[in-house]
Amino acid sequence: MANIKSAKKRILVNETKAARNKAIRSKVKTTVKKLDAAIVAGDKAAAQTTLISAITDIDKATTKGVYHKNTASRKVSRITKAVNAMA
Repeated sequence: MANIKSAKKRILVNETKAARNKAIRSKVKTTVKKLDAAIVAGDKAAAQTTLISAITDIDKATTKGVYHKNTASRKVSRITKAVNAMA
């Protein structure tokens, strides 16, 4: 454990930020899993509505610095491609 006051604060702040990032990342994963389930089920309408919410969640995560811009772009591209391939 750190002895310096600023180092103690950094530890606390980093834990808080890590928890926030983990929650955001988890939300994105959950939405993508729902999308995958809709794709496997062959439900085009549900897949398209879930795609919109998944893209929104990924964009929010990118804005908050959880994902790099290129990572988010790659994820969006892959899920969009999967939904478009359903037709």
